[in-house]
Amino acid sequence: MEIKRQLEFDWFKGTKENPHRLMFHFKKRKKITGYHMDSSFGSNGGNRIIALDILRGFAILGIFFVNIPYFFTPILYIDPQHFWQSANDRIVNTAVDIFAQASFYPLFSFLFGYGAVLIAERSMKKGQLFHLVFLRRMLLLLIIGLIHAFLVWYGDILITYSICGFFLLLFYGRSARTLLRTGCIMYIAFWGVFIGLTALSEIWIQPDLFNLMDHQTEALQAQAHYSSGTFKEIFRQRVHDWSLSNNVGSYWILILNILPLMLIGAGFAKKRWLAEAHTNKKLFARLLVVGLIGGFSLKCLPYVWKKSYTAYMIQDFIGGPLVGLFYLALIVLLLQNDQAKRVLHPFSYTGRLSISNYLLQSVFASFLFYSYGLGLYGKISYTEGVGIVIAFYGLQAAVSKYWTSKYRMGPVEYVWRWGTYGKKPLLRK
Repeated sequence: MEIKRQLEFDWFKGTKENPHRLMFHFKKRKKITGYHMDSSFGSNGGNRIIALDILRGFAILGIFFVNIPYFFTPILYIDPQHFWQSANDRIVNTAVDIFAQASFYPLFSFLFGYGAVLIAERSMKKGQLFHLVFLRRMLLLLIIGLIHAFLVWYGDILITYSICGFFLLLFYGRSARTLLRTGCIMYIAFWGVFIGLTALSEIWIQPDLFNLMDHQTEALQAQAHYSSGTFKEIFRQRVHDWSLSNNVGSYWILILNILPLMLIGAGFAKKRWLAEAHTNKKLFARLLVVGLIGGFSLKCLPYVWKKSYTAYMIQDFIGGPLVGLFYLALIVLLLQNDQAKRVLHPFSYTGRLSISNYLLQSVFASFLFYSYGLGLYGKISYTEGVGIVIAFYGLQAAVSKYWTSKYRMGPVEYVWRWGTYGKKPLLRK
């Protein structure tokens, strides 16, 4: 389908506010606000929405909490509820399961869609066709994801984001209201049907959940390869693990899980609900309550009800995004307070370098645990793994603070932007 330049304007249909008027309003304000504490937007100056950086930085931490056991245990082939033996490990695992599992990738997906609108705005100002810019951006992200998945860690999410980004282009000319409705309907309809069919199948078949989730032979093979195998053996295991969770059937599930969240994020951006959060406090307060009560109630479902596929799916795919919504609303509301703003501000450093930090976490963890590095695979407890996440993230925040004081963007973001626009961007401040 031919997309003409006129659609660059249509991307902003459905918003009542003039983005140029909004930018002028903030330029006149010298005082730091909850959403424009940083003076650089990309490499060309302008206003940067600090809430997005803080949310990205917070999401990167949560994603690392969830990802870390996949680096040092064959958790892809086992039931984690039965694997951890010590009381401390089970308590920490339960806490991560309730507060982090399946809650931070929805938040990052939301922010991905929100960022697409900002890219469209910049493209329009530069007289560029957004769909061409975004296509290049997604192709580069796909390449980065492929390198990450097959040479570093099989749990990569960037490939899925890039594919969802291609589908996002089909909706980019829609109004904010249409994006929000489409995202919500798509998500609720898909998971409503999927969870319903799963519940019916469990009534009829009554599977043994633990035995279905536990694959001892595959688990032992993965542990042997990652802990003591050659680089070639680890590569083959990585490809096998990636293929197991990224086959044709599961990929459609991933797309229908992530794309609606991107559409909702794009709808938020067009509504300017984050950029003008001070005028939308009631909205975020309502979202906070829904996420708090609904999200955490559903996240606790497998612990208060029977353990079943249906319970786990409700926990992750309904409760998870609702808890992510809670975190979004909580941070937005906290940023209205100056003291809370100062406490949360360190997250913005890692958030500005979100892709670089996400990839660095994988490089660090694979070196720490795989045989071609320190070889600690299978040799630490779950609690120790969480401690490593906290320590390394603190180091990332410190390094990111220094980096952003000298440079405009992270190293991966620099290459990504260069390839997207075909022009070498300014790196040093």
